[in-house]
Amino acid sequence: MLATIVKWVSMAALLMTAMFWNTAPDYQLLLAFVVCMGAIIVFHQAVRAREYPWATVFLVVAVLFNPIVLVLKPSGTFSRLTVLVCVALFAISLAAVKKQPLLFIPSITGRNP
Repeated sequence: MLATIVKWVSMAALLMTAMFWNTAPDYQLLLAFVVCMGAIIVFHQAVRAREYPWATVFLVVAVLFNPIVLVLKPSGTFSRLTVLVCVALFAISLAAVKKQPLLFIPSITGRNP
């Protein structure tokens, strides 16, 4: 549930950045923090689900939107295209990366084995 909420919040932040591209540099640090944390959570979810290609993709997204060392600055056509590709990645991951259910482990002290 948390990963789904984080994916939607990251997509909303990226879409707002694409829509209001002229004011995007004013909110660059906030955008980088939200998207980087979202990518890290999806990375963790993909690793737990053993979806390693998706984990690699979201590790790259986390590096691109790293708030400590800003790699991607919102200016130019390439950056806008990167933002739109990241929106698509988060949208596709909603269906592609699913949480693995926890398996039930029967107790050895239970009455009915």
